[in-house]
Order: sequence, then structure tokens, then C-alpha cells
Amino acid sequence: MGKTKKHTPVKLIVGFIFQEKTILKKAEAALRRNFGKIDFQSETLVFNHTDYYKKEFGNNLLRKFISFQKLVNPETLAEIKLSTNKIEENFSKSGLRRINIDPGYLDLSKLVLATTKDYSHRIYLKKGIYAEVTLFFKSKRFQPWPWTYPDYRTGEYAGIFNEIRNIYARTLPFLLKRPSGRNPG
Repeated sequence: MGKTKKHTPVKLIVGFIFQEKTILKKAEAALRRNFGKIDFQSETLVFNHTDYYKKEFGNNLLRKFISFQKLVNPETLAEIKLSTNKIEENFSKSGLRRINIDPGYLDLSKLVLATTKDYSHRIYLKKGIYAEVTLFFKSKRFQPWPWTYPDYRTGEYAGIFNEIRNIYARTLPFLLKRPSGRNPG
């Protein structure tokens, strides 16, 4: 029988899809109130990988990623997703969202995203929230699975997540209070 142990805290990341930068700033402020200091912000990127959001958000969509200094327990992912859904709802206008907020976490071996949509490769967490391992770390970079969204397959996104992973890796020796061990990948 295997022995259970507490999971190492993970790096909270959030991806945004939006059109209005003022709404993004307000959403970031709400997230800072909930999760603390932001320690990484990507550049604002053009989001043109799908038409899925066009009806709700319109054209000329943008994408941005952030991560938080404070690490989280991976067990809290469902609550975090419910919290970001509430923020999306608060910024909605005439029943339509004005920003899409996708939380997830990253550790040394994977990037996990939270979603409300079930599918064969997703695991139910609780309260209508599922988790998906979207990327895995191998050969010194994040790699896609067959189900990985097209934008998450890009080298540009891999570079962003590699950078966030490096920030996370630098915090682990202090967190664990012992010399860092072998890193996966």
C-alpha cells in the first residue's frame, strides 16, 4: 500500500481572453485581491486561434497570462475556477461576458487548466468543475497532448509557461527547506 503525503503547493496561473484593456485591468485587480501579488505578466498577445468567442466578445480579441507569487494547494482549483467565474459574471454586460478568465496551475511536470466542460480526457473535481492536463514538461519545454487547444500548442505559449515554471522552480528550495532534487523533464 502506498503512503499518502501532502502535495507540494503549485503555481497559480490565469489566462485572459478579452477585447477591452480596461476590463482586463479591473479583472487583474479583483484577482490580486483574491490571490495576492502577481509575479509574472505576459505581453498582450493577439488571440486568433478560434472563432469560439466571436459571438460573445466580437473581433480583435487579445490574450494575456499572469501568475501569482503565492503558491496554492492544487485541491483548491475548483474553488478558484468558481471565483473567476464570479468575476466574469460581475463584468458581464447584457448577459454577455466581456472577459474570459481561465485559471489553472503549473508544477514542474505539467500545466493543468480548470473548465466547466466535461470531456473524455477531463477529470471531475467538484461543483461542476473539471481539470485537464493541457501540457506536459519534457525535453526542457512544455509539450501538447492530442487534445491541447491550438493556441496552447504554440511555441509562444510554451515560452511563457517555461518562464513561469522557472519562477516556480526557484521558489521550491525555499519552500521545501531542503536542497532541490531532480526536476522532471
